[in-house]
Amino acid sequence: MLECNETLQQALERNVEDALREDIGRGDRTARLVPPKKRVQAFVTAKEDAVVAGQSWFAACVARLDTDAQIQWLVHEGAPVKANSAVCRISDDARALLSAERSALNFLQMLSGVATVTRRYVDEISGVSPNSKGCAILDTRKTLPGLRQAQKYAVRVGGGLNHRMALWDGILIKENHIVAAGGVRRALEQAKSLGGNISIQIEVENLVELQEALDAGAECILLDDFSLDDMSHAFIVNGGRAVLEVSGGVDLDSLRAIAATGVDRISSGALTKHVRAIDLSMRIHA
Repeated sequence: MLECNETLQQALERNVEDALREDIGRGDRTARLVPPKKRVQAFVTAKEDAVVAGQSWFAACVARLDTDAQIQWLVHEGAPVKANSAVCRISDDARALLSAERSALNFLQMLSGVATVTRRYVDEISGVSPNSKGCAILDTRKTLPGLRQAQKYAVRVGGGLNHRMALWDGILIKENHIVAAGGVRRALEQAKSLGGNISIQIEVENLVELQEALDAGAECILLDDFSLDDMSHAFIVNGGRAVLEVSGGVDLDSLRAIAATGVDRISSGALTKHVRAIDLSMRIHA
């Protein structure tokens, strides 16, 4: 087990090192076709509408191979970009840029994909909820291996919120935990006895378990695979006592109806698990 929890910056550095090591290995054979020390200008262009995310990963890939490289971003992180618009201009050593190109674009494409779909989810439920606090979109732990920090960062860029970062970041009591602990109340009591300033959430599968959780003082409750009618009833029964989150069977088509029930949060693994990279291209202007 790790002795400490990885920070976002540490994750970024690891991501970039892994990507370049994986792609370049002992050397880029094709880049040797280009004369050494040749400086070039290049542009990255979006081929479709998107929300840009991942600039730090892109820049780190480029800088790792040429510390003198210069990048001028023409779109701010988190800003929308239209198809056929330039995202950035790069001045770099030709060999270094060609070697960094694929890894740098992979990060920018993937993270922009996460931010873009997250923004769609957020916009889809805007103004729909009867809840005075509104309704938030959250991710899950269903992320690409090794890229959790990066993908959850992109969710934030897209306007969403992060569920717990990892197993070390909060307690989520699920069905098997409840059974093993001897019931909803005992599971919650055991979680609270562990101490520490950490969040505790419990998953319930029906309205009976919801009432048990509320009676036991639950502050955050996950409604797993509830029907829309049961979600609406849960909102009424809850009366603002606990934060209600919906998970399971969530997609873009079902979002508005779920938000309209009044729940506080909607979490979806699709934001990071089903990510489709945005189409970006890099062209060198010699």
